[in-house]
Amino acid sequence: MLARGRRDGRMGEMMFIRRRMGVATIAGLFCLLTMETWPMDRVRAQEASGASSGAGGASKEGVYAGVTLWRIGPALMSGRVGDIAVDPVKHSTWYVAAASGGVWKTTNSGTTWSPIFDGYGSYSIGCVVVDPGNHLVVWVGTGENNSQRSVGYGDGLYKSIDGGASFSKVGLERSEHIAKVLIDPRDSNVVYVAVQGPLWNPGGDRGLYKDHGWGQDVEGRAGCQREPR
Repeated sequence: MLARGRRDGRMGEMMFIRRRMGVATIAGLFCLLTMETWPMDRVRAQEASGASSGAGGASKEGVYAGVTLWRIGPALMSGRVGDIAVDPVKHSTWYVAAASGGVWKTTNSGTTWSPIFDGYGSYSIGCVVVDPGNHLVVWVGTGENNSQRSVGYGDGLYKSIDGGASFSKVGLERSEHIAKVLIDPRDSNVVYVAVQGPLWNPGGDRGLYKDHGWGQDVEGRAGCQREPR
């Protein structure tokens, strides 16, 4: 009988504890719901007050006046900037190469921008450079310089002689990824091009190239036929 009494007592305690837990859970949920809906109720009340009282009340603009948005990106693929070149004569003119967004130009130090490469063969850009001896000559190496799973590839080397108004392809069509273009400051006819080449396939244009004659004769220099690693 004593053992049975103890068992009944423990069962009673457990039932009492479960009831208290159930009450506490319901109370907690009620508090959470009240806390979540109270701000919105307050906003709705302020909006209704503004609508009923006219200009003297709180308007919707007033309620949300303190809410500001700020940029936390890049959230898009084209947000990755691959290279920047500044006009050596007009310092307010810049050229920006986007890894997956073409070439952009500003003539007012970044206040406004215009796309200047949309009509050509590649949206992916690895580098852009302005000739230090002639600021109207702009070189663009297509194919971003990134070895990663999600990557855009290019279709060669381009050159502009009118400040980016138009471009002509001058070679290295099988390069896919051009990392750098360097121009000899003593002689604009000497241009060096560093080419990564195809990422997932053998062959292609890869290595270090030297250009004699304004993009008309691009020849391979170091390991241009080297197989990929």
